[in-house]
Amino acid sequence: MAVTTTQPTKTIRTGRLGEILRRILLTSITAFIVFLFLLPFFNMVFTSLKTTDQMSEAGAPVWPAMPGTAEIDGKTLDVYEVPLPDGSTQSLAIVKKGRQESTFIDPNNLAAGEIVWQGAWRTLDRAWTPSPTWSNFYEAWVKIDFPLLFRNTLGIALIGVIGTVISSTLVGYGFARFRFPLRNFWFTVLISTIFLPAAVTIVPTYAFFVRIGWVATWLPLTVPHFFSNAYNVFLMRQYIMTIPREMDEAAQIDGAGPIRILWSMIIPQCKSVMLAVALFHLVFAWNDYFGPLLYLSTVPDLQPISVALPRFNNIYGANPPLIQAAALMAMALPVLLFFLAQRVFIQGVVVTGVEK
Repeated sequence: MAVTTTQPTKTIRTGRLGEILRRILLTSITAFIVFLFLLPFFNMVFTSLKTTDQMSEAGAPVWPAMPGTAEIDGKTLDVYEVPLPDGSTQSLAIVKKGRQESTFIDPNNLAAGEIVWQGAWRTLDRAWTPSPTWSNFYEAWVKIDFPLLFRNTLGIALIGVIGTVISSTLVGYGFARFRFPLRNFWFTVLISTIFLPAAVTIVPTYAFFVRIGWVATWLPLTVPHFFSNAYNVFLMRQYIMTIPREMDEAAQIDGAGPIRILWSMIIPQCKSVMLAVALFHLVFAWNDYFGPLLYLSTVPDLQPISVALPRFNNIYGANPPLIQAAALMAMALPVLLFFLAQRVFIQGVVVTGVEK
């Protein structure tokens, strides 16, 4: 007697179909959320490629474009989207404008002759053709003196990155591997400095830097990062604690000291978290506005992009495409570095041993 298994097979197929539909729904929702998140960025890109005339033109499209025109008999005629009696819409060049009726001509079929359209021409939509204005980037590059600003910003950021990575690695290694009196207490004190408002230390810090003559130089923006940062130390310590201590003991048996262990064993395994710390500080230094404004306000030749952009916005506030082009160039390097190092960066943050 044969036994059929039709019902289980149908159940399995229904389950697989439901799983596929759930994945499609989840992917669609995620894509929609990402689109909403990136919508301001897309608007920024589109604006940087527009002209000031398009920005002030009523009914202009969102994407970069220019009003459609047609050269006919040595004359430049405007092109409009004209509704025809058959219900279709055609791009026609206006020859004669009138209140009740206007005369148009098809720029692609001049032999068809003139077309009389009944209605007010002002109610018609202009025909637009895609036309990105790439010259906005060159104009912003020249007017803002972008090479100088980029060099200043990159110099401040790289010096700070070097200091942050070195100091955070050393301090994190000390808290993770060395046993000394009140170690947990001092680590708690260090972490508690995260909650200290930056506004509290502005006046005494500025007075100190004025006294030692560091104002109007890069020193206040770079040297303090060679003395570690609580957040970065926390990342380094947590990551190092995930590395088995038995590896250190094996190296000590072979005669390796603390510095040798750090250089040969700890650092090679901490490249991902070190890259994460470097990217965190790079983004911070690239976006830092108050510090450079406070210490470099009297020396424009040493100022970074974050300080020069607001001044540029005040000068060219009536030209939004130029401002957006300058802003895009300013954010290009951090975004590019993040995408290039995305996998290692995320690994350095996720693998950090929170259970420790």
